[in-house]
Amino acid sequence: MAERTELRLLKGILPPLYRGNILGKESDMCQKFNNFRVAFVLCFVTLYLFIPLSLKAVNAQEDFYKGKTIRIVVGFSAGGGYDTYSRAIARHLGKHIPGNPKVIVENMPGASSLIAANHLYRIAKPDGLSIANIHGNQILNQVLGRPGIEFDARRFEYIGVPTKFGYVCAFTKASGITSMEKWMASKKLVKVGATGPGSSLYDAPRILQTVLGVPTHIVSGYKSIGDIRLAAEAGEVDGICGVGWQVFKAVWRRAIEAGDVVVVLQMLPQGHPDLPHVPLAINFAKTEEARQLIKAGIHDSGAFVFVYALPPATPKDRVGILRQAFLNTMKDPEFLADAKKSKLDINPLTGDELEENIREIFKLEPGLTAKLKEILK
Repeated sequence: MAERTELRLLKGILPPLYRGNILGKESDMCQKFNNFRVAFVLCFVTLYLFIPLSLKAVNAQEDFYKGKTIRIVVGFSAGGGYDTYSRAIARHLGKHIPGNPKVIVENMPGASSLIAANHLYRIAKPDGLSIANIHGNQILNQVLGRPGIEFDARRFEYIGVPTKFGYVCAFTKASGITSMEKWMASKKLVKVGATGPGSSLYDAPRILQTVLGVPTHIVSGYKSIGDIRLAAEAGEVDGICGVGWQVFKAVWRRAIEAGDVVVVLQMLPQGHPDLPHVPLAINFAKTEEARQLIKAGIHDSGAFVFVYALPPATPKDRVGILRQAFLNTMKDPEFLADAKKSKLDINPLTGDELEENIREIFKLEPGLTAKLKEILK
């Protein structure tokens, strides 16, 4: 009888020591092996075909990125929180990408990163070499139908966010607003610096002004958090509201350490461990509608403030490589040490998690959407 093909194959790949024990009784082996021979052949063929293809794909991406430069376009000016995070990431991201490309940061400030978001959607090439770091509030702005939006956030390819945000309001000691009680009792309008409508620095204090009745005058037009810090130090404004604690403690570190600035309010579902004695905004809400507006307009968007995204139609294999590189960077001990030195919190969302959060924001209840539109018009 002709020896079965499967047995000849096994004899060729098994060490001599096992051939006698395993293949000595051909009839028994054949009977047992019949149940597995199809699976074995399929597995062997799959490995035979897949491994070379996988290596070829990896090599192709290494060839693509080798010698290239990746640009991270930050939608804010240099010196602010977005710029600080992006430059820290840029120092480490390249070593986690096949081919180890150079990674640089460019600033494209304007309209709370709306200019950068529109650029990413309409102009940037979908080649895996252009990443934008934009404010997640721009996604909420699309849901609210605000003017100037020239993108569909559902079509971006998302890489991730380095940390989930917890917004705070803080004022200089010189302003006299050193507690929430003093803010609410102030006889004059308390000036808060902001970039412009559509940013958390504008929208958060506007929502608080409407639903909590805090006396507030929003002074908009600043290009970055760094510029607002300088204005507060000069006495042009009393403080800032709607800034992420993670960014605030990095950009205003010296003032915090010197006691020259005081955080008076947190806008989070639960308090940040760094701020155990600072009250939560939602606890000052007197109606269920007020609580819902704070949640939808402030809390929910805080999960995806620091968005890193690619243009629509970026090849999926490059999206996958950059997502994995971003995640590996977030775990990189050298990056974490760098972030700690700069007082940057790292609590990332993956690209998949970010996409899911963004899908949820597009499901906002119509009545709530209409109310937010009215407040933020």
